[in-house]
Amino acid sequence: QVQLVESGGGLVQPGGSLRLSCVHSGINFSIKTMGWYRQAPGSQRDLVAAISGGVTNYDDSVKGRFAISRDIAKNTVYLEMNSLKPEDTGVYYCKMNVLTRLGLTATYWGQGTQVTVSS
Repeated sequence: QVQLVESGGGLVQPGGSLRLSCVHSGINFSIKTMGWYRQAPGSQRDLVAAISGGVTNYDDSVKGRFAISRDIAKNTVYLEMNSLKPEDTGVYYCKMNVLTRLGLTATYWGQGTQVTVSS
């Protein structure tokens, strides 16, 4: 029932831009945090950007280049990616943390969208 669907990935040249979208559905609890994570082959999945209550947090490697935002009415979170570098390459996953009625946090992941930055 709960789904996160990412879109917007693709192949871009260094210095280019992309906007990723994450649409969530089937959520019956309060959303605590939404974020974007990146995973390259053979590497762990690391936080890129997160938003919680309008407050944003970014990995140092993307500060000033990426921007996370949300449209509550559209159940969508965006990641605007500018001045892309080859090291930004990876699968980008949308993550959602919700707070249940018991005060427990549940985590949901999307399937990911591939971003490749190459000449």
